Amino acid sequence: MKTLSPYLSFGGNAEAALNFYAEAFNGRVTELKRFAEAPQMPHPNKNEILHGRVEADGIRVMASDGKKDAPAGRISLSLEFTDNAELDRVFAKLSAGGTVTMPVAEQFWGARFGMLTDKFGVAWMVNCDAKR
Repeated sequence: MKTLSPYLSFGGNAEAALNFYAEAFNGRVTELKRFAEAPQMPHPNKNEILHGRVEADGIRVMASDGKKDAPAGRISLSLEFTDNAELDRVFAKLSAGGTVTMPVAEQFWGARFGMLTDKFGVAWMVNCDAKR
């Protein structure tokens, strides 16, 4: 078995993003290392996040403030749900302060689906297959 975990880059607000995702997914921040802990890695703000991780049921998201010039908007993170109520709860949390690009609705392929860009500029897709 293999696991794919997204690693997100932020320009100074990784800690806020990790806390936001921990709340949205009913998870917790399980790791938070600052640049001050790694003197071999020069960084202008030693309080920013070198590496952080959020874990929740079936979800692991990692993040850093290390790449201020990282390109945004090239990928979307897709969340698959087995429960419509949980999809709605997470969608509401992630969209707070962000932009809903496609409201959650029943789709022709037999699933509830929606898309948003959160307040940190990360694009998300949520899907709950009716067959599950």
